[in-house]
Amino acid sequence: MPYRALFAAALLFMSAAAYAEGISYTRDIQPIFTEKCVACHACYDSPCQLNLGSGEGAARGATKLPVYDGTRTRAQATTRLFFDAQGEAAWRDKGFYSVLQGQAPQAALMARMLELGHSAPLTPNAKLPEDLDIGINRQNQCPTPDEFDDYAKKFAHAGMPFAVTGLDDQQYQTLQRWLAAGAPVEASAVTPTQDEARQIAEWEGLLNARGAREVLVGRWLFEHLFLAHLYFDEGKSGHFFQLVRSRTPSGKPIDPIATRRPNDDPGTDFYYRLWPIQGVIVHKTHITYPLSDSRLARVNELFFGSDWTTDKVPGYGAQRRANPFETFEAIPAQARYQFMLDNAEYFVRTFIRGPVCRGQIATDVIRDNFWALFQDPQHDLYVTDAAYRGEATPLLAMPGQFDEIGGLLSLWHSYRDKRNAYEELRRDAYADAPVPTWADIWSGNDNALLSIYRQFDSAFVRKGLIGEVPQTMWLLDYPLFERTYYQLVVNFDVYGNVSHQAQTRLYFDLIRNGAEVNFLRLMPAESRTAILDDWYQNSGKLKMWLDYEDIDDDTPTGLFLPVERAKGSFAAQLLKRYADLNARPDPINRCTTGNCYRLGIDPALQQAEQALSQLVSRPAAGLKVIDQMPEATLLRVELADGHREVYSVLRNRAHSNVAFMMGEELRYQPGLDTLTIYPGVLTSYPNFMFNLRAEEVPAFVAALGQVKDTPAFDKVVERWGIRRSHPQFWRYFHDLSAYIHETDPVEAAVLDMNRYQNF
Repeated sequence: MPYRALFAAALLFMSAAAYAEGISYTRDIQPIFTEKCVACHACYDSPCQLNLGSGEGAARGATKLPVYDGTRTRAQATTRLFFDAQGEAAWRDKGFYSVLQGQAPQAALMARMLELGHSAPLTPNAKLPEDLDIGINRQNQCPTPDEFDDYAKKFAHAGMPFAVTGLDDQQYQTLQRWLAAGAPVEASAVTPTQDEARQIAEWEGLLNARGAREVLVGRWLFEHLFLAHLYFDEGKSGHFFQLVRSRTPSGKPIDPIATRRPNDDPGTDFYYRLWPIQGVIVHKTHITYPLSDSRLARVNELFFGSDWTTDKVPGYGAQRRANPFETFEAIPAQARYQFMLDNAEYFVRTFIRGPVCRGQIATDVIRDNFWALFQDPQHDLYVTDAAYRGEATPLLAMPGQFDEIGGLLSLWHSYRDKRNAYEELRRDAYADAPVPTWADIWSGNDNALLSIYRQFDSAFVRKGLIGEVPQTMWLLDYPLFERTYYQLVVNFDVYGNVSHQAQTRLYFDLIRNGAEVNFLRLMPAESRTAILDDWYQNSGKLKMWLDYEDIDDDTPTGLFLPVERAKGSFAAQLLKRYADLNARPDPINRCTTGNCYRLGIDPALQQAEQALSQLVSRPAAGLKVIDQMPEATLLRVELADGHREVYSVLRNRAHSNVAFMMGEELRYQPGLDTLTIYPGVLTSYPNFMFNLRAEEVPAFVAALGQVKDTPAFDKVVERWGIRRSHPQFWRYFHDLSAYIHETDPVEAAVLDMNRYQNF
């Protein structure tokens, strides 16, 4: 009998022992998956759609069909866990196959994958074999049980866990015994606490109130909160909820309605419900939003505190999706915009970290680092001027509702022309308005100042102004903010075809340009053309001629900035005027006193930060190690007392422009790349990690300063690096999540290692 068959038979023989030992999925199995598997197998980009964050995901199994596919010509059926099918049989009908159940004499597919990985361990802290493709764009094989033997022959180093330090012996035996016993999964569910249940009832009461005005507000709120991981201020740690449409009312078990988009016709009577989120919380989808009694009062104040009325509720359909400004025009624009401003970081996170931002072509529409500001509602003509709003609203429709391949070009031209007509209207209207002053920049709370970092194929946002003064800044008004949210979140279909995805990406290019042009209005009129030319160098000038509306380079500003170095002067005054709102003072990257470290921290860390500051604000032409650095590196700096600090080292790639969807490599300016170093975990996707003692930081910085090529960088990695094969890889990797839990508990979640590189 072949070894594998003997192995399977032995495991089956041990099944009685497994039951006797009482292996529990919740207690024994899910913790192993959480530690060793979820970092790759979660959410939309899970290889083979095998989601191991819950028993339901494990039981669903795998499929060869990926979610992310930028080349498909037809939209794909949705396969959202917990939504699009219930139970194993339903998932089998959708093309998923089991990884937990085997057919005698074969063991389960997962058992064989684990055996393959366990039988070929990686060389400790060595580079992976060169032929092992670990890129996010790799072709996943996703073998079925019948195809496994061929897979194992071709990919001897591709067992599970894939391309990383594997299970320890106890974990391996526990999983194999569980699989041999039939892989039982007991039911488990998050149950709201008594106080959570009270607040859930109050929120559901507001959202489901009857009357045309109430129904319209409930619909708008649902479309703006459906992606959130909602939590209550006094709720239990780790309890999060999502807002769904259910066929059943409050107090009854939730029966979710699975439409492709949140603004699609539900097709039946429904109720808004807060549904506990099941399974492991992963950082890349953990976009949090707090609920409380005070926030409930704020919603009532904003939406029902003024005397507005409506006697009808719009229907559903492509036009309603394309233009939410028309769909919800009865709701005061002031209320809609102020709700978004109150929670500006949340909304920016939805489209910077949400499903749309995956892959190079999805993210190369933005600069690698920039700051975002918001126009004050009292100075936003769309909010304050009803006549202007009436002219502008028909021009604010967005593409992506129709996905015929042959109609892509005509659809794009149509919506581009509408957008440019709006930009012309806006430019002329604001030319006749009072000149902008500092009061035009919203300063209502610490959501007012945001920093965004692109990390090649993902992006991240954080409150506060981080890093050196960036090349570009955005000023978002209500029409820009709302369009960005609808285009990239509400209307974006991750399962859509190439036409839909291209329309989404192309229109976001116009949105970015609009936010940049809005910012230019704050600059002296004489400075604007030079600043714009710096943003759109070389081929960018062609794009300006082809697709963008001309800027206003005549109307003055009221900020009294110098014509020369206007942007730098603006940034200096912004940091000073808004110091109380700036949630992230940054002496490492913006060192003005010579003491380039935070006050009030351990002296050893101060010395470390002083040394790290030598790496920032230096172009790659003079700091060659930047050429070797990935997008997001994490430094774990240990103190003598056992504590540690974590720093993010972010590579900011320079571009002549970001105006085109293809050919990004042709627009690189690598000699101008820089690094940003900041305490905290500023990514969901660590690309690499170094671990060093605080007293070693100066030597580490000096070593990086001497790196001129890959062999020299390899020596740094060999001394301080944590490779995928490091025996303690998982300890260090999950300590990043532990750090988040200690410093910002609500944001704690499992990070993704699909993009951890092979240095």
